[in-house]
Formats: sequence, C-alpha cells, structure tokens
Amino acid sequence: MTLVAGIDIGGTNIEGALVDDEHGVSERVKHRTPTDGPDAVVQRVVDLVDALDERPSAVGVGIPGPVSDGVVAQPPNLANWPPRVELAGLLRAALDVPVEVGNDANVGALGEWVAGAGRGSRFMLGVWMGTGIGGGLILDGRPYTGAFGGAGELGHMVVHHGGAQCGCGRRGCIEAYAGRASMERTAEAAHDGGRTSALFDIRRDESKKRLTSKVWARALDAGDGLATQLYAEAIEAVGVGVASVINLLDLDRIVIGGGLAEKLGQQLADDIAEAALPFTMVPNDSRTFAVAELGDEPGIIGAAALGRAAMLLG
Repeated sequence: MTLVAGIDIGGTNIEGALVDDEHGVSERVKHRTPTDGPDAVVQRVVDLVDALDERPSAVGVGIPGPVSDGVVAQPPNLANWPPRVELAGLLRAALDVPVEVGNDANVGALGEWVAGAGRGSRFMLGVWMGTGIGGGLILDGRPYTGAFGGAGELGHMVVHHGGAQCGCGRRGCIEAYAGRASMERTAEAAHDGGRTSALFDIRRDESKKRLTSKVWARALDAGDGLATQLYAEAIEAVGVGVASVINLLDLDRIVIGGGLAEKLGQQLADDIAEAALPFTMVPNDSRTFAVAELGDEPGIIGAAALGRAAMLLG
C-alpha cells in the first residue's frame, strides 16, 4: 500500500496526515502556522512530514490563494509572504519526494469528489462556508483550476452591486453576506446599536471569543431573530451565486462544506438549493445538493490525491 502525505496549510494551523490508497487517513499531526514567511512554513511542513511514523512516497499541499504550476500568488491570511512563491519547488527540494500544491478550496472539493459527497459526479461545485466562502470545481470528471489558478473563487462573485463591504475591498461579494467573519461584524454592529440577540449570550456560555459555527447553530435552533435574519441573507447570497454557476456550467452536484455545514448538516444544503432554484434557468431533478461527508478531512484527502497524481506522473 502506498502512503501519501496530505498537508492543509491555513492561517492558524498546518495539519497533515498519511493517506492510503483507499483514502484512509492516519497519523494526523498539527502545528501552528509560522508568521515569518514562506521559508518558515516550508520548514514547518518538513517537520510535520518528519513527525509521521512512515516516510510518504509523495506529498500534496493545499494552501489559500491562487496556485498555478506550484506557484502561490498572494495567499490571504499568511503573514510576510511575497506576491509569488514557488512553493512546490521549495518543498520538493526540502523533502526529496514528488510534491504538488493546490488552492485549499479546490483541494477540498477534490477530496469530497474522490472520497466523499461528490463521488460519481462529473460536474461538481464544492462550496466551503467558514470564516470566508471558498469554492472548487470538477468539470467533465477533472479538477478545474483555470488559466491562472484562480478558478472557484465563489466568495468573491458579486451578487449585490454596490452592496456590503467585503474583506477583499470590493462591495457586494457573496462573502460579505455569508462569510462567518462578515456575519459576525454585522451582528456586532446590530448589537451595539441596541438589538438584543441570543448570539452573544451563547458565545459567552460557550466561552468563545468569536461567533463560531456552533454558536450560530445554537442561536438558529433557539429561533433567535438576528441570527435567523443574517442566516437568511447568507443563504440568499450563496443561492444566487450557486445558481449563476449552475447557469454557466450546468452542474450535476453541489457539495456544501465548512464549519456551518458540519453543525447544520443536510438542512444547510437544502436551504441553499431552495434559494438557488428561482435563479436557475434549467432546473433538473437529477441535480443534487449534498452536505460534505468528510468533516475536517477533505483538505487532507484532496491534497493527498494531488500528491498521488504527481507521483504517478513522475
């Protein structure tokens, strides 16, 4: 059995594991993400791989930001990175095994496609609802990353021209309404303006500093008015964006993942399907909306699939 390491680089943590031929995950390891640039991140990945019980035959990596031919461009949430870093080359030299690098959302979609809710799909969109909104595409049975590695940026599709401010600096992006960070800022502004909400009582009860997916889920379950309103706005924004992608690409499956999906389950996917339907030009009963199946592992499994492909291609 061939073991490949899947590495998921995030703004807070770097996680990795060994993944076998059947997409089974073992030997999970986590380290804090260094804040002093790419060389430190490369060394942290090397340390993580060295900490695994067995030496992998290849390594696959998911990382935020556009990735083309192993070059990472302006990764968000990673401190002290220059505009372009040849990350795959640096890791190949440091690890002396085949290495492939991809955008984290695309890698997550790949993981769900090979081993999760996307199995059997030929035209799939993966939607990741977390602090921001990510997306990844499978088109005609192959991962699709675009001409410059930037395909799948669902969160930065504009659904309200001149609308709410997004963290990217533009207005009206899906992420400005459905990203958990944006939802939290909107909720706090309403709370500061005098609106009561169970969100903040639950946050205190959970001893959390942020309005996590668990806090949102509990507030929605309690019927909190502000949480319900902001959730509805988020679902509408995602639904409009997903419908536009369906109209352009004629997808057969939409997989919804991320922290909110883990807490709300299939109901979240059903709500997005309902919101997308009025804006979908060609509805089809065979098109399915499904919640992701792999929990917090799609990035690791998808990264390992990239690494395995690099190994097989030589």
